[in-house]
Amino acid sequence: MTDTEAKTTVSITVNGEAFEANKGELLIDACERAGVHVPRFCYHSRMQPVGMCRMCLAEVDTGRGPALQPTCMLPCSDGMSVDTESELTQKAQSGVLEFLLINHPLDCPVCDKGGECPLQDQTMSYGPGESRFIEEKRHYEKPIPLNDNVFLDRERCILCDRCTRFADTVAGDKLIHFMDRGNNTQVNTFPDEPFASYFSGNTVQICPVGALTAKPYRFKARPWDLDETVSTAWTDSAGARIAVQSSRNQVIRLLGIDSDAVNWGWLSDKERFAFEALNSEDRLTAPLTRAGDHLVPTGWSVALDKAVSLLSDTDPSRIGVIGGARLSNESQYAWAKLAKGVIGTDNVDAQLGDGLPPELVLGLPRATIDQTCTPGGTIIVCGPDPKEEIGSLYLRLRHAVVHDGAKLIELTPSATGLSPFATHSLHPRPGEIATVAAALVAAAAGDPAVAAGGLTAESIAAAAGIIDGPVSVVVGRASLAESADCIADAALELAAIPGARFLSALRRGNIHGALDAGMSPGLLPGRTTIASGADRFAEVWPSTPAGSGLDTAAMLAAAAAGDLDLLVLLGADPLNDFPGRSLAASALESVPNVIAIDMFVNDSIDAAADIVLAASGPTESDGTFTNLEGRVSVCCQRVTPPGTARADWMIASELSRRLGTDLGFDSIESIRSEIASVSPLHSDITEKALVDSVVEGLLIEGPGDLVAPSPTGAGPNIHDAYSLRLVAARSMYDDGVALRNSPSSRGLARSITVRLSPPDFDKIGVARGTVVKVESAGGQLLIPVEPDPGVPEGTAVLPWAAPGSPTNTLIDASATVTDVRVERA
Repeated sequence: MTDTEAKTTVSITVNGEAFEANKGELLIDACERAGVHVPRFCYHSRMQPVGMCRMCLAEVDTGRGPALQPTCMLPCSDGMSVDTESELTQKAQSGVLEFLLINHPLDCPVCDKGGECPLQDQTMSYGPGESRFIEEKRHYEKPIPLNDNVFLDRERCILCDRCTRFADTVAGDKLIHFMDRGNNTQVNTFPDEPFASYFSGNTVQICPVGALTAKPYRFKARPWDLDETVSTAWTDSAGARIAVQSSRNQVIRLLGIDSDAVNWGWLSDKERFAFEALNSEDRLTAPLTRAGDHLVPTGWSVALDKAVSLLSDTDPSRIGVIGGARLSNESQYAWAKLAKGVIGTDNVDAQLGDGLPPELVLGLPRATIDQTCTPGGTIIVCGPDPKEEIGSLYLRLRHAVVHDGAKLIELTPSATGLSPFATHSLHPRPGEIATVAAALVAAAAGDPAVAAGGLTAESIAAAAGIIDGPVSVVVGRASLAESADCIADAALELAAIPGARFLSALRRGNIHGALDAGMSPGLLPGRTTIASGADRFAEVWPSTPAGSGLDTAAMLAAAAAGDLDLLVLLGADPLNDFPGRSLAASALESVPNVIAIDMFVNDSIDAAADIVLAASGPTESDGTFTNLEGRVSVCCQRVTPPGTARADWMIASELSRRLGTDLGFDSIESIRSEIASVSPLHSDITEKALVDSVVEGLLIEGPGDLVAPSPTGAGPNIHDAYSLRLVAARSMYDDGVALRNSPSSRGLARSITVRLSPPDFDKIGVARGTVVKVESAGGQLLIPVEPDPGVPEGTAVLPWAAPGSPTNTLIDASATVTDVRVERA
């Protein structure tokens, strides 16, 4: 290899100063790294350049003499010279701005973008200072709604192509376009095709003018009125980095922050507008206690005394703690210490029957998002639809496949948002995914392919033939009507692929932090089992339980049978969260006492809680968050909690003190210090490290004491030819309590329909949209039916937690799969 071939940089000159640019780097980026800002409107570092606006023109000499060239389209070459301050450059930039302002209204004082507008700023810095244009400007009706949350002012649009490019190349939702020609060119949607994208709010954030605005923020504040802090999104497990902006002690906007390791600045609309729930008038502002059939407000002292009385008078083995994924890492640790170290119960589970065994999630070789999205690698999705459940992860996976040449194999019960980009899509019958995974691995190893799970040997062989390079498996629960054992067995089969690494797709908020904090039966903080780590915790924990605790399903079954006397719900709603509504209802009806710690009164609290303690929200207390790859990032307080609501760790500390044991916590920092002292995996999570990594976070690596479990051998019963196997799949918007209290998201949940393959639909002999009866051993629903070619034969797909028709009514949580019959009503 010659020196020229080995060289990865090229020498350029920027405004007379020598600089080493990366080979192939765009000139606009090299100038930025050299400390020279080049103005731009259309260019965005996370999208392909198009050179639309010409604002980045600069005088560039590539060896053929100086000429004006768009720096966003020009890769750096050796010997290149650029002058961003020459008279010719300044004249070109001034001319571009004068043209842009011909039709742009000069209404900055009333424009929602005023004060943070790149056009406003660059006009002041690079513009002509006055306009020679005296003719009438172009006028349009304004604003027009592109969807429920995004409004368009076409008069302000400068046709930079940012929004249309994002919708097309990043989100893959080609719903917003350039229309008409010449001076009449505009951005718009086609009639009867709204901008129905889960990611539409990103176009508002990247718009360089006030053309696109978000309804929740319109006319709420000026940028100089806002206080801002860096934090972490909390609605799913991606841990997207966000800027939380507040005014008058109220959060009024969330913006995506470009974290190279996680979300690249993109957010789903669910994440972006989640703050609305925190401002809801239905937030709990004080504790509640039950008086007859109603919950009534009371003081903290009264509520805590009653809670302590219940906790102290109940045998620890008859106490269960369900939930905790809503909490910060520090609050999770405090509650784990209270439950396991003070109360003495190991009946603690942050997963509500919708997760996977912790030993599987933490014990298999883990992949980061970057490793999963390695260019040219192979991605196997053995889990949920990322577009519906973890939006930021979906955008990263889509980019890897569409733009970076990664190969994608779907191993899912039905089509997903990634199906159009998948190299091969395998949709096994529910309950048979492990047999398909085994056949896929065997075929990849060179064995003859065999038919499995309703799939042909040819389709399995074709998918196995592309497995090459680094292999990453995205593993999670695609259907809550299919047991976790089935998915665990499939993941263990895929672990036989040489070098395979796993990225968890458990979606529930800070669930990975909860597992790291020991909020699971048999676990202690730091990915440690009670059997191996009890001695290490003896110095800081009063005691540790025996380690034979119950998970959520077992706790609910025990409560229904009269074997539990007290349930503690930590941000949990078993009636709507747990697969198996009848079991959850029976448990809440039978258990003598329920204590809830939450921000809202949910259905389970309304039905059964005796004491409700008001908790603060994600922007109302400090802490940290652990995302699906094990990356720890900060969550910062921006506003005060409503009323007298308290941080979860404070509630745990006060309960412990009244029980006679001081947890030893007087601040978030003191909790982090103790975590670092007992968990080697967390020893590097120092205050300085968190500050230094405020955007990228700190990655915790290693399984601790956990090892991957053995296969369970779970499999379904013989398929009933008269029945269909149920797939209960989550969607981005559902009837969850937080979304009910978010005006921008409320009403976006899809009405419930049962989707069947066209052949199964034809067998029923009804028209599209006809109401049919969907019946299982556990219950029945009357709902419309639709044909869907993305659903394999023998399967019925229902959305989880749809408004008015809870799908978990049909599910038997103890069964491997749930069979249903779909008949005329």
